[in-house]
Parts: sequence; C-alpha cells; structure tokens
Amino acid sequence: MLKQALAVTSMGLRSIPQRLGQSLVIVVGLAGVVAVFTALLAMAAGFQSTLQATGRADVALVMRGGSQAELNSGLTRDQGTLVKQAPGILQGEDKRPLASAEMVVIAELLKAGEKTGSNITVRGVEPAAFALRPQLKIVEGRRFEPGLRELIVGRGVTRQFQGAGLGETLRMRGSNWTVVGVFESGDANESELWADVEVAQSTFNRQGYSAVRVQLEDAAGLAALKDHLTADPRLNVDVESEQQYYSGQTKQFRQTIGALAGVVTFIMALGATFAALNTMYAAVGARAREIATLRAIGFEGLPVVVSIMLESLVLALAGGLVGAVLAYVLFNNMAVSTLGANFTQIVFSFAVTPELVGNGLIIAVVIGMIGGFLPALRAARQPVTTALRAA
Repeated sequence: MLKQALAVTSMGLRSIPQRLGQSLVIVVGLAGVVAVFTALLAMAAGFQSTLQATGRADVALVMRGGSQAELNSGLTRDQGTLVKQAPGILQGEDKRPLASAEMVVIAELLKAGEKTGSNITVRGVEPAAFALRPQLKIVEGRRFEPGLRELIVGRGVTRQFQGAGLGETLRMRGSNWTVVGVFESGDANESELWADVEVAQSTFNRQGYSAVRVQLEDAAGLAALKDHLTADPRLNVDVESEQQYYSGQTKQFRQTIGALAGVVTFIMALGATFAALNTMYAAVGARAREIATLRAIGFEGLPVVVSIMLESLVLALAGGLVGAVLAYVLFNNMAVSTLGANFTQIVFSFAVTPELVGNGLIIAVVIGMIGGFLPALRAARQPVTTALRAA
C-alpha cells in the first residue's frame, strides 16, 4: 500500500507542470494568507519586544495612584524626595540613592513627507537616569548639559521625524532647543527626546514630576518598597517594576492586532480553501482516466486518497514558504511608528520570528489538507467504470 501511495503521488507531482496555472492558484493564494498573517503579527511582536526590552525587573517605577501611564501621573517635588529616601534603593557611586525623578510631556514633530505634526515624548531626566538605563549609549555628539536647553534624541526619532538630527534646532513652547546628541538603546527610549528635568519643568511650566525611577538593591525588594511607600500617609502611589509597566502598555495593542490578524487571516484562508478545493477537483478531473486505470489494475482507494492529499499539501507548503519569505524580506526590521499608551509616537521594527513563520506554515498545511481531502475522497470512491467512461 505504501509503494502504491508513493507511486501515485510521484505521478501526480510530475504532472503538476502540465497543470501549472491551476496549481499556482493554491500557491499564490496561500502565499498571500501566510504573508498577511505573518506581517500583522510581526508588527505586534516588534512593538511588544521594543517595550518589553525597555523594562527591568530590578528597576521600580513609582507613579501617582490610579495612573495608567507616566503622562497621566503627577508627583510633587516633596513626594519625589520621599520616594528617593525609601529603604531598599541602591546607592550610586556618590552614596546617594540611585533614583531619577522624571517628567514626561508631549511635543510635536513633523514626520518625513508629512505636513501635520505627530506627538513625540519629551522626557526630562536627572543624571541618574543614565545609570538606570545602562543600555542607552550616545552614538553621536554628547549628553546635554544641565541648565541648558539642549536635547539628546533617540535614533528612532531621527529615522522617522524631520529636524531632529545632530546640531539641528527644535522649537518647543516658544523656546529653541539644540540637539547635541543622538542615542541608541534598542527599546522604547529611542522614541523620545531627553532634556534636563529642571529646564524642562521651567519651559513647560511644570512644578513636579511624572514618575520616579529607582534602582532596587535586588528584584526581590520590590514588594518591600511597595509596602513602605503605600503605607506612608503622605503618598498616594502605585509601585511596579519596569517590566510590569511596559508589559501592561503592550497588552491592548497586542490584543487589537491579534484580533485583526485572526479576522483577516480567516477571511483570506476561507478564500484560499475554496481555491484549493476547486484546483484539486480540477486536478482529479484531469487525471480521471489515469486514476481509473490504476484502480483497474489493482491499486486500492487509500493510496489514491493519500497521493492527492500529499499533492495538495506540497502545493500548500510551497505557497506557505513563498509567503513566509515575502513577509521576511518585505517586513522584517522595517521601522515604523505608532501611538503608544501616552498618545505619543513609539518607533519600533517589525519582527518576523521563527515562531510566526512556523504558525503561518501550519495554517497553510491545514488549508492544504482541507482543500485536498474532499477531492481525494471523490477520486477514491468513484467507480472505475464510471471514471473510464467519463474520461
């Protein structure tokens, strides 16, 4: 039976060039399904990895109680000082708590080729912010000088927005700011403009901070820090690790893209399934005399079913591979930007991962199996005499 299945399958595959147009319907259809599915989820994966790479388990983020994002949070200067004085915070080389009180505001920049501005995050930071983010490296220019209207900008900003290059001047809130440095960090920080927090407060007329970041002595100290700060009647704060914060920021986006990918993939897969059914029915019809002859000389029905199923799977797998390659070539590492939880642009890159490619190929194989099963069953059940007369 195995030899019969292999023989019939070999005959069917060798006849594909004679039915090239029909066979390409399956290949092209499934290539489109896999490419769209992979591209949509690659966008969600890239966004998620960018934000998750920003967070650390041993760095805590302290915001006003009930705030969902830094932009919505507000802490007074006194509250910022109380947070820094809490136990369990690692000390820096200057023997002071390794903590950065930071202010987040929104500004506008023009994207390349656009005439209307897009929101961008301006982050005022204290010197300790750089120690809290060791992954952040200045790749062009230098750091800003405290007390001056100077900015350092993320590499993602320079790729997506106009006028943010080294040495250029940005106008924000009636003041001119000079870009003195460009940094890379491989995370969401690359979507921001950084300045001295005191200068940013003065320019944007803010008195306090959005949040305070602190370096814990160890990751296990988060619970103790949270208990201490929430027990202080002078404070109303939420305390979580950076990992928890940035993971929460990606949740809604991932759910939205996942739902969109599911709906679009289902619709396209439905069309591809019908295309596969039509193609395989046509293939069975074209090979009716061949299949009937094989049945007449002793071939059983099961090898015929297996051969047609395998032919459909080969075409489906070919289409899946083409779609995966297209998704990788066209979308992997493609830089884009989208609105984040702060209603500001976050620059990230699509990430076509092996897991996404594997899931796309599984979808292609399932569609191939469905598309080949009914035609295979029809070929195996059709009486030999009927098939020979029809041929």
